[in-house]
Amino acid sequence: MSMKYMPHMEQLDHSMMDELLAEVNAVDFTAFTEHDVRHALDQEYLSFSDFAALLSPAALPMLEIIAQKAQVETRKRFGNTICLFTPLYIANHCANHCIYCGFNCHNDIQRGQLTFDEIEREFRAIAETGLKDILILTGEHRAKSSVEYIAEACRLARKFFTSVGIEVYPMNSDEYALLHEAGVDFVSVYQETYNPETYDVKHLAGPKKVFPYRFYSQERALMGGMRGVGFGALLGLDDFRKDAYATGLHAFYIQKKYPSAEISFSCPRLRPIVNDASINPRDVHEPQLLQVMCAYRLLMPYAGVNISTRERDVFRDNVIKICATRISAGVKTGVGGHEEEEKGDAQFVISDERSVDDVVDAINARGLQAAMTDYVFV
Repeated sequence: MSMKYMPHMEQLDHSMMDELLAEVNAVDFTAFTEHDVRHALDQEYLSFSDFAALLSPAALPMLEIIAQKAQVETRKRFGNTICLFTPLYIANHCANHCIYCGFNCHNDIQRGQLTFDEIEREFRAIAETGLKDILILTGEHRAKSSVEYIAEACRLARKFFTSVGIEVYPMNSDEYALLHEAGVDFVSVYQETYNPETYDVKHLAGPKKVFPYRFYSQERALMGGMRGVGFGALLGLDDFRKDAYATGLHAFYIQKKYPSAEISFSCPRLRPIVNDASINPRDVHEPQLLQVMCAYRLLMPYAGVNISTRERDVFRDNVIKICATRISAGVKTGVGGHEEEEKGDAQFVISDERSVDDVVDAINARGLQAAMTDYVFV
């Protein structure tokens, strides 16, 4: 694991990370039995051992029972509301060499970046669909997509949307504060994998190689004034059970330290990329993905759970009935593409290309209520 910080990187105390990695290293998922799973389902609040039991192989034959309890908790906390959002990639330049990612700096793809006029036209086109929640993304390149560039894009977003989130490279707390002042209220960062050895061999070069700096992104974002933060591991990159377990513990630790923070989970699986269609999540099939999502719900009942267009429409429509509270729609993963012609290639291949109206219809058809935002500034 690369521990050497680059000069621009803010350093925090490593005790949380060290404790989490020790917990993950100690867990043995093969040791859990059906009795352990049933014990976990009987608890109002899960211990870490209960959470691990729900992620274990022993829990998979009981997935129907687990899903039923997750559904009860979801309806209890969130009612019948499903929130919609869409991502907008404003650039795809990247300084990292991550061998599984379509944006990696050595992949031969079309690179592009939107001008501010193009960004505003994209925002207007998205807003015309009725969406009020936007997620702004870039590749991880500080020079090509500077903090100031991202901040100006977020100021433009505030003209059209009530909630503005970002999924960009990790930043320092003062940089997150600048983006918060520009209108950002939510930050998502994926650790990709919490296995330091795998992390090291999958991230060959670039700022992303510094494992602890990425690990503490959510905390620095909250220090910078953000309302909420999102967590996720890229399932299939390593042992998905350990990565899901680590993701849950990471979110739990942050919630304990910052009680007012809004927490959400994303559950992305590996997807094929430009120039490499062989990249797939291997042993993480839809039942295992549902198992992870339900375990997150039962560990942290008040946390949001997102389901992305990496997944099939049928699966997405089913999990919103069980444990997901937020779903993307009208998605493009290239640079632009909503109003402007795409200026850069996509980060990964999506599975659900439905429009916003189609997703709204699917939500309503299942007796749920589609909401365009879950947050209003007053």
